[in-house]
Amino acid sequence: MFDGVPIPATTASVAQPLRAGAPANPTGPFAGRVAIVTGSESGIGRETARLLCEQGAAVVLNGRNAERLEHTRAALAAASHSVASCVADVTDYVSCEELVNTAIEAFGRLDILVTNASISQRAYFADMQPDVFKQVMDSNVYGTVYPLKAALPHLIKAKGSVTFISSISALNGMPSGSAYCAGKAAVANLAHTLRLELAHTGIHFGVVHIGFTQNDPEKRVLAADGQPVPIAHRPPRWQKSQAEVAAIILKHIRRRRQRTVISALGRLIVLVHTYFPRLGDWVVLTTIRRMRHFYE
Repeated sequence: MFDGVPIPATTASVAQPLRAGAPANPTGPFAGRVAIVTGSESGIGRETARLLCEQGAAVVLNGRNAERLEHTRAALAAASHSVASCVADVTDYVSCEELVNTAIEAFGRLDILVTNASISQRAYFADMQPDVFKQVMDSNVYGTVYPLKAALPHLIKAKGSVTFISSISALNGMPSGSAYCAGKAAVANLAHTLRLELAHTGIHFGVVHIGFTQNDPEKRVLAADGQPVPIAHRPPRWQKSQAEVAAIILKHIRRRRQRTVISALGRLIVLVHTYFPRLGDWVVLTTIRRMRHFYE
């Protein structure tokens, strides 16, 4: 997810200085592979990029905050990792073409795409401005579709891997997250469709449903009026670290899995939603009455 206030697409897609040297771990499981991780200037995306580098990949970083993106690039480069970066708004297709071109110009190929960038919300549907709903949906749906569309010819050539980062909230609706839940559910269905359409290409299409994760202190989501606000409180004992989530994402990519659901809570949601949907709804409705702050 993006960790700052959304900016217009017209200010995006400015290539940053590249460092296209040899990976620090040329014998790792991703040695010789080139990856793009969207939304990797911070948070889960940053840690996923870091771990890909540590396991031998060359990585193109992406984000919309040029200063934060450069800080991440410089930190990974200082650790002798092979990295490039591109400021790009993934809801703008031309920007996504520039992002993919950065990978090709810096490293000559593209093997892995992780579509991590997205905007979340903290607002009830009845209160949301229509343009805010659209902004959240665009970031999750077109922020997945556009990078993939731009990267597809190179991924076909490499018989590469595509991982859409979804959420456990896509498995069963979550109050105060209507647009986010809808967007994350859409990309999961998209992965299934593309797996069927493009089976002949050898590309891996997978989805990772992320659960509650520790966030950077500056992490913000959108309120009903589009203003950035802190995320809803989550008990620390329910949260995985960003590094733990990144390790699960890489395991998913290595094994070319179709779906990975992170956390016991996520697997419980799958079980209840599949076999006891009314029970699942009762639990959510009960928590709204008794723990409304959990969603707000």
